[in-house]
Amino acid sequence: MFPWLEIAGWVGSVLVVLSLTQARVLRFRWLNLIGSLVATTYNALLGIWPFAAMNAAISLINIYWLLRLNRERHDAAVYEVVEVAPDDAYLLHVLRTHAADIASVAPEFVAVPEPGEERSAFLVQRGDETVGVVEVRDAGDGVGVVELDWVTKRFRDFTPGEFVYRRSGIFAGKGFDRVVVPQAGPGELAYLRSVGFRPEGSAWVRDVVVGSGS
Repeated sequence: MFPWLEIAGWVGSVLVVLSLTQARVLRFRWLNLIGSLVATTYNALLGIWPFAAMNAAISLINIYWLLRLNRERHDAAVYEVVEVAPDDAYLLHVLRTHAADIASVAPEFVAVPEPGEERSAFLVQRGDETVGVVEVRDAGDGVGVVELDWVTKRFRDFTPGEFVYRRSGIFAGKGFDRVVVPQAGPGELAYLRSVGFRPEGSAWVRDVVVGSGS
């Protein structure tokens, strides 16, 4: 056996195993696809046809799901925004369950609003699965401050929070003229631009235009 062929076989196996450790669904599919393609080629070259066929089938399954996931990532028919009270029992359960992960992306976020604080909360659902939470505080003078825009690890390669910002009239109905993200990390900038925010000093601002979406 050629040394490079044996190395390729090990690389394919490592990628398949590594894919199984991924929480992110898109990353899992890509790693599993690459690993299964390498394994298909490796087994075919050695004439091990049952394993070559199995890995070829796995590759096709991964390609199907990658195409479907990318087709659905901006599809409003797939994701639904559900407004809930900021002290809703299910919302608080989600926030408690994912408290450590939420703290890593929004360390100053407090799940329970202060007395007198006006806050709007939205769950982003994919079927019966909650994939994101967006909470916006009413700062007065028509300004809504985004306290939390969080996505579960499984869907972190996607941007389900965009459906909250795209919902027609959702912020206008709250009396907001603009929505503000006070600070944003480097990894959030492309996402904020894609959902209509613009930089304004150290903050990011999205105007609420009545009659043409939120």
